[in-house]
Amino acid sequence: MSSPFDERKYHSLLKGLEVSEVMLKNVLSDNFEFRIDSEFFKKEMLSTIEFIKNKPHEVLKNLVLDIKSFGAYSLCNDINFIEKNEHSIPFIRCLNIKNGVVNFEELLFIDKESNNLLWKSEIKPLMVLVTMSGTVGNATVALEHWKYPINSNQDIAKIETRKINPYFLATFLNSRYGYTQMIRLQAGAVQQHLYLSQIEKIIVPKINSSFQNNIEKVVQVSHSKLERSLLLYGQAESLLLDVIGLKEFKSSEKSTNIKSLKNSFLATGRLDAEYYQPKYEEIIRKVKKQPYDILGNLVTIKKSIEPGSDVYTDDGLPFIRVSDYNKFGVSTPEKYLSEYYCNMNAARLESLYPAKETILFSKDGSVGMAYMLRKNMQAVTSGAILHLTVKDKTKVLPEYLTLALNSKVVRQQAERDVGGSIILHWRINEIENVVVPVVDYTIQQQIANLVEESFALRLESERLLEEAKGMVEREIEERVAS
Repeated sequence: MSSPFDERKYHSLLKGLEVSEVMLKNVLSDNFEFRIDSEFFKKEMLSTIEFIKNKPHEVLKNLVLDIKSFGAYSLCNDINFIEKNEHSIPFIRCLNIKNGVVNFEELLFIDKESNNLLWKSEIKPLMVLVTMSGTVGNATVALEHWKYPINSNQDIAKIETRKINPYFLATFLNSRYGYTQMIRLQAGAVQQHLYLSQIEKIIVPKINSSFQNNIEKVVQVSHSKLERSLLLYGQAESLLLDVIGLKEFKSSEKSTNIKSLKNSFLATGRLDAEYYQPKYEEIIRKVKKQPYDILGNLVTIKKSIEPGSDVYTDDGLPFIRVSDYNKFGVSTPEKYLSEYYCNMNAARLESLYPAKETILFSKDGSVGMAYMLRKNMQAVTSGAILHLTVKDKTKVLPEYLTLALNSKVVRQQAERDVGGSIILHWRINEIENVVVPVVDYTIQQQIANLVEESFALRLESERLLEEAKGMVEREIEERVAS
């Protein structure tokens, strides 16, 4: 004989579990793709969205003039990518938008004809840009003083606002209440994707225009500090190139070189013609005319690990991959290592935590990318990232060395060594023999000071963007106006 159903006991059992109880009649509420997977009904997501619904709100579609992306995917075949020049047009991809800003350091460029063809994806001032693929839901504003025209790929939504401040909208989308909705709506088995029809349905709380304008002011100050940061970093780069005589240096365009067997294969073990292009020899000769050393003499090199995708989780110990950092910093990683794996390998993993002033240096993928940590990091980097530690700081400052590693001096050596590979891989013995200029210590200090001032401004810029998000979240939670 079955016991009677005890509803209170049932709900007490559910409490604390990642279980959502949804009435059948509510399963299709706001469920336009007829999702029945558990991800769509996560407790946190449901409670966040329910909270917004209980405030005065509007759907995004009613607040904007247009939301568009790219047009037909077949147009990708007609894009002509070119080297950066005075006529090239920046082409923004999803990976260029992160943490509320656009990284203009890693752009592709297209020609004028491609830009005319891709008229639907051209970016205009004050558009809100939202990533729709890969890392979904990163938003930013196209600033009015950017040098236009600028275009973008098929996975970036461009929102022209009408009844809402674009700076406020981008900040809301990056906040917990906007980002949660986008993450909930994303779909895809291998790579997650967000569709324009889903973006239109995002619920936006009604916030008075005065508050929206205040958010705009905070975000604009943030962008101003970031631009000042980039200017200072550029001055540091320029100072280095000026001192070593490479500021106006232009690589040779000659495509042929004559080498004896003794000075080619027997010396380097390389037979590929690309390795011996004159442009590589010219820049090395230029550097060697003044004080220099090879990297292996300047740093100790420590390798990390590659634990395998089977131990990746959505939380746990941060696992930093090449895609999670650039020369300006480390972003929130997409992958973490499972608690079980960490417990089983605790001592080994702890020994791999990179310490303050460690230079992260990529050897696979985007090779030759360097970033110096400003504090100890309780995280593990992938096997594609080497840990460099300066041996003698009275000879070379880590801040200076990091900038030198990111300069065209080392970039061209990386290009030479890995050229021709499908999957780029820079061997450690080649990295150890990289030629590095060692300028006067006083100049190194000047460069280090510019770099550190640049990073201080960048941190302040990031803090202000976080402050703006916090302001939006508190306004939603405390006193949403009609």
